[in-house]
Amino acid sequence: MSTRTSAAPAASPESRPAQGVAFGLTAYVMWGCFPLFFALFDAVPAFEILIHRILWSCLFLAGLVTLLGRWAPIREALAHPWELGRVLGCALLIAFNWGLYIYSVETRQVLQASLGYFMTPLVNVALGMLVLRETMHRLQAVAVGLAAVAILIQLVMLGQLPWISLALAFSFGTYGLLRKQVPLDGLSGLFVETLLLLPLGLLALAWLVQVDLSHFLGDTRTTLLLVASGVITALPLLAFAGAARRLRLATLGFLMYINPSIQFLIALAVFGEPLSAVELGTFALIWTGLALYSWSAWHSRARPAATRA
Repeated sequence: MSTRTSAAPAASPESRPAQGVAFGLTAYVMWGCFPLFFALFDAVPAFEILIHRILWSCLFLAGLVTLLGRWAPIREALAHPWELGRVLGCALLIAFNWGLYIYSVETRQVLQASLGYFMTPLVNVALGMLVLRETMHRLQAVAVGLAAVAILIQLVMLGQLPWISLALAFSFGTYGLLRKQVPLDGLSGLFVETLLLLPLGLLALAWLVQVDLSHFLGDTRTTLLLVASGVITALPLLAFAGAARRLRLATLGFLMYINPSIQFLIALAVFGEPLSAVELGTFALIWTGLALYSWSAWHSRARPAATRA
């Protein structure tokens, strides 16, 4: 008996590229516009916004997981609590990254945040070599070297280290490194991460209420914004998941630069942050490094494809 029609062919990456690009653009544009959202908070410290982002993200993600019927991998992960060490590490890193990012918006240092996310792919390459013993191609090594030179120039010429950029890049890069070792999809993984942070968040919120420093329920606008912080955390993640199922990683990699590019433009056009010639020069070095990195990534994928053809 013929088996040709017994199963539909599996969907492969780039099988629905238009939909994938639309989902990817949605995710990265939303992430890029985050500074506009977090700038709406008046006199609410980054620490308190972070607490509510964790709490409401957890609740909103629980609803999504229920709606999509995705409890199976979560139950499997929670059934082995002794194996949640890496997930807890991811949770702490992403909480630190979220909090520092909110702080950068509140203090109008979005250019530093933008630089940090531009640097993240290069940090990933360096971490892969140092931690996973991955081979660094020549162009990738040059790209990482350019990033190091850019940081050194800021330190020498401006007398200060771009610590927000470095902390965001390394925290998110290390998060990605650990996340690769966690057998959970993006939605399930983020839910478990926020679930592990939930007790700390509730304790911190109780302390804020106890010492009368909480802004929650103080006025309708702030309360709605705090609740919305959880929703806007999950929505781009869902769009990204849709893109990841439809696009090759190489395509996603190019779309990734939309996020820090939008942040860069918002910092200059909306917040009016100053950009000195030295800072522009460091951005140019990072952009050159990213161009080399992207070319190297594309070239390394093109060669196996040509060989198979």
